[in-house]
Amino acid sequence: MIKKASKIQKQDEHTIIALDHVSKSYSTGAPALNDVSIKIKRGEFVFIVGDSGSGKSTLIKLLLKELNPTEGEVFVDGENVEKLKRRKVPKFRRRIGVVFQDFRLLKDRNVFDNVAFAQRIIQVPTREIKKNVPSVLSKVGLAAKYKAKPRQLSGGEQQRVAIARALVNNPKILLADEPTGNLDPNNSWEIMKLLEDINQDGTTVLVVTHNREIVNAMEKRVITMKKGVVISDEEKGGYIDED
Repeated sequence: MIKKASKIQKQDEHTIIALDHVSKSYSTGAPALNDVSIKIKRGEFVFIVGDSGSGKSTLIKLLLKELNPTEGEVFVDGENVEKLKRRKVPKFRRRIGVVFQDFRLLKDRNVFDNVAFAQRIIQVPTREIKKNVPSVLSKVGLAAKYKAKPRQLSGGEQQRVAIARALVNNPKILLADEPTGNLDPNNSWEIMKLLEDINQDGTTVLVVTHNREIVNAMEKRVITMKKGVVISDEEKGGYIDED
């Protein structure tokens, strides 16, 4: 059955992420994921919600090949992630931009250098970096702040820098893990509007969040997880109370 699913995935150009009966168990405790099957189309905007311990973090680590599944298969952009050779993992990860709750900026470097860092890692020529970084900073509304250090920026601006860094290598997928977790409501909405704009430009966006108000207001696809299983997957969904 798994081989058949793999064949279908490779032929399906519209699917960018697919989990096929995926389970992940650690050495202690219950499975972090238990028989999860999900398909996400290219260009979708998807919220992944659920309480702590629901399996959201494990799911992200599987997509990034930080972990391998115990059972089942994970496909990202047509690749069977588990079968990727170690030397190919860095190039594979360039297809996925990641934004975290805590920004993870280099405090001793300015905005330009924080974004440029993602390009220098993959040895983009300096001439290209000088074009690409201002372009992506303009997209996130920070063109004038390129010389500022992180400590001189608001939380919302720091998250915009993190988004610019995630976008500068033109990823096909943007994973945002609690992107508004450290922000006030106004900045949270600005960040979500920016993520929506990025999605409308063609990037597939996955947002892991606990923000009930944002999920309910934006009316996107919502995948709800609980104790390692998907309990709901709804187009134009909302935040489900798990009492």
